[in-house]
Amino acid sequence: MNTQPQIRQASENDSEAIVDIYNWYIENTYYTFEEESLTAEYMREQMAGADALAPWFVLEEDGEISGFCYAGIWKSRAAYKYSRETTVYLRHDRIGGGRGYRLMEHLVNELRATPIHLLIAGIALPNDASIAVHEKLGFSNLGTFNEVGSKFGKFIDVAYLQLVLTD
Repeated sequence: MNTQPQIRQASENDSEAIVDIYNWYIENTYYTFEEESLTAEYMREQMAGADALAPWFVLEEDGEISGFCYAGIWKSRAAYKYSRETTVYLRHDRIGGGRGYRLMEHLVNELRATPIHLLIAGIALPNDASIAVHEKLGFSNLGTFNEVGSKFGKFIDVAYLQLVLTD
């Protein structure tokens, strides 16, 4: 088939593929601090609030979802209304080839056309590839919370990066 990869807005029909990608990370990595697998129904509920200020996108290749990204609410207080936390995950067998960068670049560009002012990324360490993608997009590394998370019997550091979208 080999159709051109496309990034498009995620729909509830993508929830099964998205949760499959994410559950692999839950079960096999410390990149997410979730510890129990999620359901497609749970993912649909998370995606239900998507809009221009909190979008979800998928990367589709040859009719299959290879990855997803989204921007979610940073914190619930009104003063944070122009800040978003970004997330990106790729199918574990599709890592590389610039997929993560393309997804995040699309997300950043879409959010530049909105009133959103600041993007925040929390990255469990070590994860050199994710740090590199974010820095290539202009995110600044703010620092690291040492041993803030715990998974698989190990304490995990989390780096925080930010990108200011508007002046």
